[in-house]
Amino acid sequence: MTTSQPINAGIEERFADQQTRLAAMSFPHALAVGDRAPDFALPNAHGHRIRLAYELERGSVVLTFYRGAWCPFCNLQLRSLQQALPQIEALGASLVAISPQLPGGSRSMIDKNALTFEVLSDLQSHVASDYGITFTLAPADQTLFLEVGNDLRRANGDSRWVLPAPATFVIAADGTIHLARVDSDYTTRINPDEILSALGAITT
Repeated sequence: MTTSQPINAGIEERFADQQTRLAAMSFPHALAVGDRAPDFALPNAHGHRIRLAYELERGSVVLTFYRGAWCPFCNLQLRSLQQALPQIEALGASLVAISPQLPGGSRSMIDKNALTFEVLSDLQSHVASDYGITFTLAPADQTLFLEVGNDLRRANGDSRWVLPAPATFVIAADGTIHLARVDSDYTTRINPDEILSALGAITT
């Protein structure tokens, strides 16, 4: 990312430094394989509340947490999951994506990426916290985000600058987690083939 604005001089280097620092983070309280997935009820992009327990009544659930519509890596991942959705559903599972952004941001992202799975708003990141994957952006990172026009306080309706680490959980119908992947490095995401393999192991 480059710009002619003096305030953004060296911005690529600063983002690279941020990536390095975030990649070194650990999430010792993140849920793991064998844990029970906490239930939740969150609004989708149209304001309808979606409950995990109800989704699990229909089969396994692929639950993925992403940072927001402003994140290009998140958009790439969600498009990749959309492409894999027919295979996910063929294995008797549903796909649910969660971010802390307000429903309005989710609606525009759904339209942009032609998503047909549930996209939910975890306002104030309560659910992401239950799954052990939240962190708070440092002041220097908050400034960097503001310089490039990403005011997460407005996007998320939350002044705390809390984000989830990108994470994916494959949850069996009984609520047991069969795959847990948390990526501290936001440029690295799970391959859909890993998700399909985990779902296949549940159904066999």
